[in-house]
Amino acid sequence: MNHRVIPFLGLDSGNLVKTIKFKDPNYIGDPINAIRIFNAKEVDELVIQDIRATTQGNGPNFDLIKDMASEAFMPIAYGGGITSIEQIEKLFKSGVEKVSLNSAALKDPKIVQEASKAFGAQSIVVSIDVKKSFFGKKYIPYTYAGKKKHDLGLQDTLKLFEDQGAGEIIINSIDNDGSMTGVDSSLIEMCSSTLSIPLVYVGGVGSLQDIKNSRNSGASATGVGSMFVYKGPRKAVLISYFNLSES
Repeated sequence: MNHRVIPFLGLDSGNLVKTIKFKDPNYIGDPINAIRIFNAKEVDELVIQDIRATTQGNGPNFDLIKDMASEAFMPIAYGGGITSIEQIEKLFKSGVEKVSLNSAALKDPKIVQEASKAFGAQSIVVSIDVKKSFFGKKYIPYTYAGKKKHDLGLQDTLKLFEDQGAGEIIINSIDNDGSMTGVDSSLIEMCSSTLSIPLVYVGGVGSLQDIKNSRNSGASATGVGSMFVYKGPRKAVLISYFNLSES
C-alpha cells in the first residue's frame, strides 16, 4: 500500500488556524477556500480537527462540517468536541467518511467499541496527543488539547484502542507540532511496532525527507500541517500540496 500524505487542517471558531506545540493558533484563512485549493491539487483525503471544541465544551459545528464535506472532492475525517454516538451518527450524515475521537475516547474507551460496532472499524479513528516526559525518557498521552495527562501509558493506550475496535490510530507529537524540524522517528517506531492497525503520524514535517523518514519508521501515513500552509522563512500563507509519489 502506498504511503499516504494527508493535509491536517486545524479549526478554531470556524477559522483555519495553525499552532506550534498546540499553542498560539495563527489565523490561516477560510477552511472552505482551503478545501477548494486541495480539490484542485487532487488531494486524496483530509483530516479536519477543531482544536478548541473540547476545551470550550462545544460540540461539533455541524453546519460548517456539512458545508466542508459538500465542498470536498476527497474523503474527510473530522475530530473535535465529539462526546456521543449520536454526534458520530450525525457527522456521518453530514458527509464525513471518518470520525476521529480523542478526549472522549481516552475518558471512556467504550465509545470506540460502540462506534466501531455501529459504523464499522474502518470509519473510526482514535487520535492520541503525545508529549515527552520532563526528562525525555518516556512518552505520555494527553487529553483536552494537550492540557491533561492521561494515566495509562502510551503502549497500553495503543493496545487498548486497537482491542476496542479502532480502525486507525493518529499520533500527534505535541513537542514537534508546527515546528517543521523533523519527525520523531523513535515515537513512530514505538507505536508502529505496538500496533497491527494503520498508524498516522503528525508533527514536525518540514520536507519531503521528513515524510520519507516517517514512512521508513513504520507510519502508514503522514499528516502534514505547516508545510502545506506556509511558504518561506517568513511563513507567508500559501496553501500547497505534494504527494510522496512525486519524489
